[in-house]
Amino acid sequence: MDTGLNRCPLQEHFLPRKSSKENLDRFIPNRSAMDFDYAHYALTEGRKGQDQAAAVSSPTKEAYRKQLAETMNLNHTRILAFRNKPQAPIDLLPTTHSASLHQQPKSVKPRRYIPQTSERTLDAPDIMDDFYLNLLDWGSANVLAIALGHTVYLWDASTGSTSELVTVDEEMGPVTSINWAPDGRHVAVGLNNSEVQLWDSASNRQLRTLKGGHQSRVGSLAWNNHILTTGGMDGQIINNDVRIRSPIVETYRGHTQEVCGLKWSGSGQQLASGGNDNVVHIWDPSVASSNSTTQWLHRLEEHTSAVKALAWCPFQANLLATGGGGGDRTIKFWNTHTGACLNSVDTGSQVCSLLWSKNERELLSSHGFTQNQLTLWKYPSMVKMAELTGHTSRVLYMAQSPDGCTVASAAGDETLRFWNVFGVPETAKKVAPKAVSEPFSHVNRIR
Repeated sequence: MDTGLNRCPLQEHFLPRKSSKENLDRFIPNRSAMDFDYAHYALTEGRKGQDQAAAVSSPTKEAYRKQLAETMNLNHTRILAFRNKPQAPIDLLPTTHSASLHQQPKSVKPRRYIPQTSERTLDAPDIMDDFYLNLLDWGSANVLAIALGHTVYLWDASTGSTSELVTVDEEMGPVTSINWAPDGRHVAVGLNNSEVQLWDSASNRQLRTLKGGHQSRVGSLAWNNHILTTGGMDGQIINNDVRIRSPIVETYRGHTQEVCGLKWSGSGQQLASGGNDNVVHIWDPSVASSNSTTQWLHRLEEHTSAVKALAWCPFQANLLATGGGGGDRTIKFWNTHTGACLNSVDTGSQVCSLLWSKNERELLSSHGFTQNQLTLWKYPSMVKMAELTGHTSRVLYMAQSPDGCTVASAAGDETLRFWNVFGVPETAKKVAPKAVSEPFSHVNRIR
């Protein structure tokens, strides 16, 4: 029995073949599909005829020979046949109609092939099976960060190399959240002892520690340029300006239990938070008051279980998707401008994470008992496009590659799986990288 003691983090996880049907190394000819007369001719006289034709060939004779071979059905290239030939399609329309149809431009895009199995599986020993934490993130520099127990590992998707960023002391850990800054170089690490560490992944150097804001573990993190927002088990949400010595610039109070989900909108103008109190809050810093407590813009109470899964729509402003836990099992869509619930879909199982496609109008959800699957939905119809299975425990964490095509999922089964679920963009546009302001430009030592 594998105790996990000999497993190396983020190493390729190979699965044994399930059945002998996968051994596709035997090729048995299909006698009913073979022309034995032609086979005998090709093996005896056919070679002689080809040699003679090559000796006295001319363009006219060669063209005549090919036409004759086509007419007499003598242009075979294989002697053995391994499968029956497909039947010729039956033309149900007159030739004139058929020709006119073929001339029309195609308006329907062909359905994208979605692989049903993960393209790669890595070992993730000691990952915490805790619904309220956020232990996986994929940065803009194409490096994936994952917290396994007290250690944060970095996996470079471009090279496949793995490195250890930090292992925290026993009294400080375990690591309870992780989130990349927009620059893809700096990463925030939330800890069980209420502190948050800021690290430079390029130099493997700790820049500073944020402490004193929370009273218990920090399970959720979200960046908005130079502002790092932290959510704690104490129900508080704190905005930290990492450029200044006293970083706390704002505190949001509204949740009565642990904050397990935090997401800034793409514009950076609204913050969504989800909690173990079954509540979703929408916060707008532009209407923040000058006192220490900032009131929410909307308080959404329709979920009946903890809300960890939050995802802002990339193609429609003010559209937020939220997912409820085991007692709720729904995905809800909100207009965050008005606070109205636009739709609610019962998924049948705990919703652990949500990701929008960057290339299509699609939404991916990850789930718990009973199937522990990833489900791809077409938006807004919410028709299931695919269900991806392979995990044997609830899929607590998901992260999306910078190009939007690949999704990484981590589960309590201690595996990290990669899925080519969102496909490849039809036109790979080369866009100049955005100039991201350096959030740590004024930080040069640990404080």
